[in-house]
Amino acid sequence: MEENTSKKGFVYLVGAGTGDPELLTLKALKAIEEADVVLYDKLVGNEIVNFIEIKGKKLIYAGKDSCERGEVRQAEINRLMKKYAGEGKTVVRLKGGDPYVFGRGCIEAEYLKNEGIPFEVIPGVSSINAVPTSAGIPLTHPDLSSIILVVTGREDVKRWSKAFLEGTIVILMGRDRIEEICRNLIAEGRDPDTSVAVIVDGTLNSQQTIIGTLSTIAEKVKKRNIKGPTLIVVGDVVGFGKNLGIDFE
Repeated sequence: MEENTSKKGFVYLVGAGTGDPELLTLKALKAIEEADVVLYDKLVGNEIVNFIEIKGKKLIYAGKDSCERGEVRQAEINRLMKKYAGEGKTVVRLKGGDPYVFGRGCIEAEYLKNEGIPFEVIPGVSSINAVPTSAGIPLTHPDLSSIILVVTGREDVKRWSKAFLEGTIVILMGRDRIEEICRNLIAEGRDPDTSVAVIVDGTLNSQQTIIGTLSTIAEKVKKRNIKGPTLIVVGDVVGFGKNLGIDFE
């Protein structure tokens, strides 16, 4: 975690997990300990909120109710982050689950970047995998399922029915077969210029991200001779990091 030495203040966009305080990551806990102000969402969980209150942190509810317009509420959250960071404070923007999974963490990250406010995004345990696992339900099984499509119930079925051709695909353990995978996706109708990210040693200090397209990424990976655990992301979302000034390889 970066040390906050900026007089402009600092914002942590933190994933709080699924509400169970024991599923807070150590990195999230460290950010909370450092915080002067915590802006928290509706789904953070009462036990976590109570824990922060005991710590004596300034708590501000920043959740959105179903009757509110997301854009209006987001503008207020942005204003609060800018206000407290401008006062030289360390702000934790505490979000349920993971900041980048079905939330506005990406919108907030772009806002902070555009405003020149130093920030860091801290991943959180997502309900996508944590909740089924807690209920004893595996998302994958060697004999039953090897595909995960994640959608929101608020979307029309027609929007995600084309996910294979237009949406995001997350591929685990695909490093050694990346050339075949890309070739097959193109054969099935995916645009050869579709962006692809190969993330090696994700979340570790040795993390590296290699960017290419379905038609170029296999050769790039081959030249790098990567060895670590690898996750592959296929889709337009791959280019988002460039908006934050992240220097991909």
